[in-house]
Amino acid sequence: MEARRLFQQILSAVDYCHRHMVVHRDLKPENVLLDAQMNAKIADFGLSNMMSDGEFLRTSCGSPNYAAPEVISGRLYAGPEVDIWSCGVILYALLCGTLPFDDEHVPTLFKKIRGGVFYIPEYLNRSVATLLMHMLQVDPLKRATIKDIREHEWFKQDLPSYLFPEDPSYDANVIDDEAVKEVCEKFECTESEVMNSLYSGDPQDQLAVAYHLIIDNRRIMNQASEFYLASSPPTGSFMDDSTMHIPPGLKPHPERMPPLIADSPKARCPLDALNTTKPKSLAVKKAKWHLGIRSQSKPYDIMAEVYRAMKQLDFEWKVVNAYHLRVRRRNPVTGNYVKMSLQLYLVDNRSYLLDFKSIDESHVLKALNICGRGPAVENAMAAWKTRHLVLSSCLRPLDGSYSLEEKVQVTSVTF
Repeated sequence: MEARRLFQQILSAVDYCHRHMVVHRDLKPENVLLDAQMNAKIADFGLSNMMSDGEFLRTSCGSPNYAAPEVISGRLYAGPEVDIWSCGVILYALLCGTLPFDDEHVPTLFKKIRGGVFYIPEYLNRSVATLLMHMLQVDPLKRATIKDIREHEWFKQDLPSYLFPEDPSYDANVIDDEAVKEVCEKFECTESEVMNSLYSGDPQDQLAVAYHLIIDNRRIMNQASEFYLASSPPTGSFMDDSTMHIPPGLKPHPERMPPLIADSPKARCPLDALNTTKPKSLAVKKAKWHLGIRSQSKPYDIMAEVYRAMKQLDFEWKVVNAYHLRVRRRNPVTGNYVKMSLQLYLVDNRSYLLDFKSIDESHVLKALNICGRGPAVENAMAAWKTRHLVLSSCLRPLDGSYSLEEKVQVTSVTF
């Protein structure tokens, strides 16, 4: 089936971009080129962007018919999930010859996209119909990932092995002496300690994680030239099978959609203690994970407590805005600085969340910023994507329009 063959190649290219921390943001048939062998190549990276750990994208860009609900609504998004939505629209167009969401009136089109209801022709195979519905989920948390698509029965049929090759260079049983020495230098430990961590089988051991990150990063660097020297895949026979807002003084981008202005919520609850959840019994229960610290206090009261705590703990900080800080504290033992970013997010009309993000520039975090294959990076990237999707789908950052320095005596530094 020709549609499946092309879609398999498109998804392989998108997966390659995401593993190298690139999100396209303008996937559509017009940006998919075909070579002499009718093999697909993705083009036009003019609206693409680099993804960074803990950072969100918010630009409403791309073609309206192929844009995800969170993009046209002006919400935060991590990146990969919006490309998956566009791939779903492309797959629908390949199979049906029409678009799932289409209307000449843009506000009506946006309403259809946000509703996520589209017609599925009766002639479509039930298997591919379930794949389309999974890819075109309005909720990005429920939307299919590349891993989900790769494991789908319809997608796996007649899938060429070269599109998603296994990495033969990685062998967990072979210890890299140079990587062990690098871990020893960075963590000031002995080789025996590193070896014990590797053989312990604990995936959370910091020495083992650092070792695998170094190995993954080295392999990624060795393969980086493929990004620029990529050639066509092997030839062969595959044919068998809502108010718009534009900042004053700025002209609108021809392919960017101005975000909708959201109403400013007002906190109505009195000051509550941060993170008041306590265990009810000593019985072992399934742990609940929470991002940051939640509170129903007023935002300026939350930030006032943050300033007081930072001053008491001898932190230094730089104000990005009233609800976003870059902070650091000097380690009295090593003399190094530990750096973090603190940002207050709006959960709903009454709740706020204070998010903590490390901005340490060590080699370990640099390795995480380069997505690749391997056990350490894949586990870290899975957690990173989950955090991004939760924050981007449920929260939005507060933009500070006033200063808190009048309420609390603070000392701001530049670093």
